Amino acid sequence: MTSAIEYFSNRLRFETDVSDVHHDLEAGTPGVVVVDTRSTESWDQGRIPEAIHLPTREIAARAADLVPAGSEVVTYCWSPGCNGATKAALEFARLGYRVKEMIGGYEYWVREGFPVDTAEGRIARPADQLTAPAGVACGC
Repeated sequence: MTSAIEYFSNRLRFETDVSDVHHDLEAGTPGVVVVDTRSTESWDQGRIPEAIHLPTREIAARAADLVPAGSEVVTYCWSPGCNGATKAALEFARLGYRVKEMIGGYEYWVREGFPVDTAEGRIARPADQLTAPAGVACGC
């Protein structure tokens, strides 16, 4: 039982989901910095509002200039099938930041119907019924 409690507690310490990140951004939770770790081409296709763009390969060189010390960094990449956010979270942890990986990535942000910024402005697609069955958050 202790192993399970430790395991799941650690997951919650180092992972967050798109619904919780959306809530934190809407609430203006102090100290949360969302970092899009994808390429410039991906960033240009759409990104989470208020996110900063910092590709993983640039974190070591640029994080101190873009992310205030003491921030809680939330990293994201494309999807659950991509480990780019995990690699980025590791880089931030090595630099001494508190960090969480946003599970689901950009794909699930879009699929849950949350807004994204594009060159054309802010847009939102209808929620995918497979990720938001009632058209809203799952209620967990």
